[in-house]
This record gives sequence, structure tokens and C-alpha cells, in this order.
Amino acid sequence: MPENYFGEEIASEYDDPGDPMFAPEAIDPVVDFLVGLAGDGGALELGIGTGRIALPLAERGVAVHGIDLSEAMVARLRAKPGGDKVGVTIGDFATTRVEGRFTLAYVVYNTIQNLTTQEAQVACFQNVAEHLDAGGCFVIEVGLPDLRGEEFRIFSFSERHVGIDEYDVANQGLISHHYSRRTDGTFKYSSGPFRYVWPAELDLMAQLAGMKLRERYSGWIGEPFTSESAKLVAVWEKGV
Repeated sequence: MPENYFGEEIASEYDDPGDPMFAPEAIDPVVDFLVGLAGDGGALELGIGTGRIALPLAERGVAVHGIDLSEAMVARLRAKPGGDKVGVTIGDFATTRVEGRFTLAYVVYNTIQNLTTQEAQVACFQNVAEHLDAGGCFVIEVGLPDLRGEEFRIFSFSERHVGIDEYDVANQGLISHHYSRRTDGTFKYSSGPFRYVWPAELDLMAQLAGMKLRERYSGWIGEPFTSESAKLVAVWEKGV
């Protein structure tokens, strides 16, 4: 079982209304996109967390089940309106099996990078394929590595939060360092390890699991994916 970096301290502050990721303009396009792929079937969310996407997706009529390693994060999902209607299994989403079959599986907001080895990421694709119906889709949203010669890259800088990514290019890894302002004006430091991924690498993982690339974009409203894209939203389809 991998280490859980989302314990009570992180979970208690995760749902920040001031964070742009919780704004309707950030959530609604994701939900619209996923509803279109789910159809009349169910959806499996990997790293469901506090339900940022799962709860509005369930409100749109999609039966959602999630997998997450953090009991503290899931407890906050459960406490929200509608949280009791979303099934959750506690475990490592790379290997944990749940009952049922799904037309859609998805992992958003860089969560695939929480699997810090290539072996675990490959296992994740295989696990997803075993849960999907034939013709079902797997969606990943992930930021692309910003490798321009510097070991450290600032990805967030505001009065509330400073975020710095420290790259380990030789091992395709990074550590995200976070400095978050407390209510008393002092800053709290936290960090976590990740493994960044390349689009072609993800395509190969999908191929190994019996899936093929269906479409890819640089955002949730169909923005074209180009050499300048900073983010990938990709869809792979399981073979019939």
C-alpha cells in the first residue's frame, strides 16, 4: 500500500472556496465532458477525494463509485449533501477492485501522478480496463512537465499560496512544495512526491491494457492539443 499524503491535516483544508479549482467555471466543463461519455452507464473515479467532481456528476444522474486511499478525504465527501449516495472503496486506485462494470473511468487534476512509479501507473491502466465495459472510456487530466532547464519551477504565486515544483529529470519525478498562508498570517509548509508523465507514454500504457486513444485536448471544452499545451485531457477507449 502506498503512503497516504492526504491525511487529516491536508483533508481539513482541502476544500478551499477561494481556490479556482472549486469555482463553477472550473467544475462545470469537467462534469459536462464526463456526462457525455458516461451515457446511461456508471462512472468510476480514481482518487475521488472530497467529491469535487463526483458529487456534481452524481447530481447529473450518473451513478458514481470512487476509490481513494485517504479515509480523511472521504469522510468530508460523506459529510456533504449527496455524499451518502456515492459509493467509495478505500484503497490504492492502481490495484483496488470494486464490484460492477462501468462505461467511464476517470482521474482528474494530476492525480495520476500520485502513482510515483511507472509500474504503478501501468497497473492503473490495467485495473481500469478490467472495470470497463467494452467500448468504455478512460479519461485523464494531467499537467505536462515544464522542463526548460531549471530544476525548480514556480507554478503558483499569490498571497494565499506559493507552489514550487522540484524536478528530478533523471528519474522522471518531482516534488511539489507548498507554502500556504494560515489565518494568523504565518505560512504552513507541505510537500508530496509525484511522477510526471508524457502523452505518448500514457498512450503506450493504454495500449498495453487493451485501450486505444480516442481523443485528446488541452482542456475540457475541446481546446486543441498542441506542442505548446500545458495540460492534457485524453480519452482512451477499451476495445470491443
